Parts: sequence; C-alpha cells; structure tokens
Amino acid sequence: MLDYSFTYQELELFIVVLMRVASFIFVAPFFSMTNTPTRVRIALSLFISIIIYHIIPHDPLNYSTLTGYLIIVLKEVVTGLIIGLGCNLCTMIVNFAGHIADMEVGLSMVNLFDPATRQNTSITGVFYNYSIFLMLIISGMHTYLIKAFTETYTLIPIDGQVFHSNKLMAGMLGFLADYVIIGFRICLPIFATMIILNAILGILAKVSPQLNMFAVGMQIKVLVGLGILFLSSIMLPDAASFIFEQMKHMMVTMVEAIS
Repeated sequence: MLDYSFTYQELELFIVVLMRVASFIFVAPFFSMTNTPTRVRIALSLFISIIIYHIIPHDPLNYSTLTGYLIIVLKEVVTGLIIGLGCNLCTMIVNFAGHIADMEVGLSMVNLFDPATRQNTSITGVFYNYSIFLMLIISGMHTYLIKAFTETYTLIPIDGQVFHSNKLMAGMLGFLADYVIIGFRICLPIFATMIILNAILGILAKVSPQLNMFAVGMQIKVLVGLGILFLSSIMLPDAASFIFEQMKHMMVTMVEAIS
C-alpha cells in the first residue's frame, strides 16, 4: 500500500522546487508557446518537480518567519525566469532576420498573426521561425533544456542564489551584439542579392529613363526574393545549429551570473 503522508517541511521544500521549475517551463522556448496547452505545462512542471525533489538533498530551509519563506520562493521564481528568458531570447533572432529580409524584398507591410507567439510577424519571419524550431526540436533542444535545468540545482542550490548584476549585464550586452550578427547571417543571401538587384535596376533606370523601373522593380524584387529565400533554405540547418549553440552559451552565462 502506498504511503502518501508527508511533513510540512517536505511540502515547503517541494513548493520551492515547483516554483523554479514552473517559472522556467512557462518562459523557456518551445514550452512557453501559446499553442502548448496550459494543463500540459502544469503537468510537466509537477512531473519534473517530483523527480528533482527526490534527487536534491532534503536540507531544512533557513528561515524563521513567513516573510523569509516568501523571499526564498521569490528568489526561486526569479532564478527560473532568468534562465528561461536567457534561452528564449535566442529564438527571437529568426524574427529579426525575417523582418530584415521582408524589408528588402518589399513584404514588410504584409504581416501575419502568429498563434504561437500571439504577435504580428512577417511572412519570412514565420517561415524562418517554424523551420528552425522544427530543426531544434529534431536535434533534441527540449531534452537538453530539461537536463541542463535539472543540473542547475547542483550549481545553484535552493536559497543559494547570488545575483551578480555586472555578469547579467555583460551577458545581455554580449548577446545583443551576437543578436545582430546572427540575424544578418541568416538573411545575408537575400540582403546581398537585393543590393545587387537595386544596383542593376538603378543602372537600367539611367540607361532607359522611359521605363518605369519602380513598377517593374517591385515585381522583380518579390520574385527574386522568394526564389533566393527557397534556395537559401539549405542554410537553415547551420543557422539552427548556431542558434542552439548560442542558447547553450546564454544558459551557462545566466547560471554563472546567479550562482
């Protein structure tokens, strides 16, 4: 017969573990997508929390009042949010690359409602987002995130957080520099092709002024841009691998900043 009895100390420790896990699940990439049912996220948080609870040492929490316990809970929530946010920021690179590509092609005014993020995104951004996300899931991104997050309890024990603001700011600034570089690398084929095409259209406008290059150029840019978009799809696996490595680096940076 199963014994479901537990003490108040065990319940307090489990709630603290659950707060960090739930905060991470509700912010981390793939798990935080709105098309993931809330019940699934809650069940996954409970399941992971139960496993982690039986792994970590059951040391008594160091507090004397209710306020002290609430501070411990808030520290765990902030820890989960910071780690999950560091990973989630890396997935925004593809939307940035999509906006740049659409500005060059001429599709920047055509926006779509993305049900996964509940935001208006460009056509190319949606294409990049779902393609790279699919490759990340195939490569095991979700399993890596869970395993890496579980190991954070070794580096950051419960109520053992030390928030280093200088390391957090340095990590964020370093990511923002890589954010622009990676985004331009993804859309570089379209960007370079459009520069060459604009130069050709400018030369043709000077050679034959009677032709309306504005009307002709819009159609040519859309056709050439879509062609280069599909031809450059062969580069998306490398871009997904690059984003995955950046996600790992950001997760390590965030853990080091609060450990």
